[in-house]
Amino acid sequence: MARRATWSQYRETIGNRSGLFEALADRWPVERALYPGSYVDLSPSTAIASVTYVDTDVRAARFFADSDRIQRELTGHTRQGARTDVRFLAADYTQALDIPDDSMDLLISLYAGPVWEHTRRYLSPGGWLLANTSHGDASLAALDDSLRLVAVVQYREGQYRVLVGGLEEYLVPKRREAADADRIRASGRGIPYTRTAFAYLFQSR
Repeated sequence: MARRATWSQYRETIGNRSGLFEALADRWPVERALYPGSYVDLSPSTAIASVTYVDTDVRAARFFADSDRIQRELTGHTRQGARTDVRFLAADYTQALDIPDDSMDLLISLYAGPVWEHTRRYLSPGGWLLANTSHGDASLAALDDSLRLVAVVQYREGQYRVLVGGLEEYLVPKRREAADADRIRASGRGIPYTRTAFAYLFQSR
C-alpha cells in the first residue's frame, strides 16, 4: 500500500514555507486565509489563525480528514494564536465554494493556476493576494487595476524575505507586448520580467 501523503514528506520536496507566512503575519493583520490548490502544505497554519485549504486531490482529502495527524504535524511548528481553525474543502476552486464572499484576508496562489480570477469574490476589501508567476497568476494580477503591489518575497538559502521597498523594479516585462491578459491566460504561465521574485503580495483597492 502506498504511503499516505503528509506535510512532513511534502516539505522535503518544496521546502518549509512557514517562514514566509510568519513574515506576512508579522507585518499585516492576516487572520483568515484561503489556499486553493494547497495539496498538503500546512505552512499557512503555522502563522495564521484560520486557514481554509482547497484541493481536488484525494490524497489531500485523506490527509486533512485525519485531524489528529494535522495536530501532530503542526506541533512544534506554530506561533502563538495560529492553527485555531484548519478547514479543508475537497472541491474545484474554479467552481463556487462553500465560503462567504468578502470573508478572507488573504488568498494564496502558489503553483496552483488562475486562483485570483476564480476566487477574488472571497477576498475582503483591502485584503491581500499572495501569488507567484508559475501559472501566470501574478502576471494577471499585475495587470488588474483593482490590485496594487505592496511587497515582494525573495527566497535564498532556505530563508524568505519580504521586501516593501524598490517595488518599481519588479513586474517590469522584458517585452512590453507580453503583458497581455489574454495571452497569459492562453499560455497558462507567467511572463519574463527584468527582475524576479519568489512571489508577489498585492492588496485589493
